[in-house]
Amino acid sequence: MKRINALTIAGTDPSGGAGIQADLKAFSALGAYGTSVITALVAQNTQGVQSVYQIDADFVGAQLDSVLDDVRIDSAKIGMLANSEIVEVVAERLAKAALPWVVLDTVMLAKSGDPLLSPQAVSTLRQRLLPQVSLITPNLPEAAALLACAPAKNEDEMRAQGRALREMGCAAVLMKGGHLSEEESPDWLFSAQGEQRFSAPRVNTRHTHGTGCSLSAALAALRPRHDSWASTVEAAKAWLQGALQQADSLEVGQGIGPVHHFWRWW
Repeated sequence: MKRINALTIAGTDPSGGAGIQADLKAFSALGAYGTSVITALVAQNTQGVQSVYQIDADFVGAQLDSVLDDVRIDSAKIGMLANSEIVEVVAERLAKAALPWVVLDTVMLAKSGDPLLSPQAVSTLRQRLLPQVSLITPNLPEAAALLACAPAKNEDEMRAQGRALREMGCAAVLMKGGHLSEEESPDWLFSAQGEQRFSAPRVNTRHTHGTGCSLSAALAALRPRHDSWASTVEAAKAWLQGALQQADSLEVGQGIGPVHHFWRWW
């Protein structure tokens, strides 16, 4: 089996459930070797975000140069980018690196509702990164922010917004429907191969901290071993479903706890 080297570009989570820490756990759980570039030091836990220290954009670039000059990267996941300057630096380095697969998790808000991307950076993200990544994974509020419209209230609106994001230049879009008030949690994949619906029963747990981070990292870890985004999404969602189903078995924090990345082993 081919060894996969995966890169995460994101912020931190000292409590270990989201950000860089969650990404590296997801990579490991799915058989990929994880490398990382940190964009922000986030003081957060299962109860919320207390403070954010944004890394200087030049130093983010230096980290990217260190990794990309030395390590073969088979796929990458981008999470929290914090500000326009960091978006620009990441876009520039990725354009030069021409990585095979890049998943952009359009992180704008933490699970607690705390902002993780400056408003002015949304425009930069839209213009500089969306056209060059392989897949974006917005939830409904994030898709609405990218399109400057109201969040989708049903699957028809969700599908219309997914198509609109593709028209903006995205190679592929995975619209996440977790914010819909339905018994199932539907996701829609939009790519050159068409549109495909994925669904899974909602898991009865409040411990969902890092769900979006973990899914996008799983997609990056798995894509080099699959022949399409559809089969990659199916495998990633199956792993995440197990991580959510076993989340209550962890004893981490007093708020919204993390998913169980290593549910297959312990």
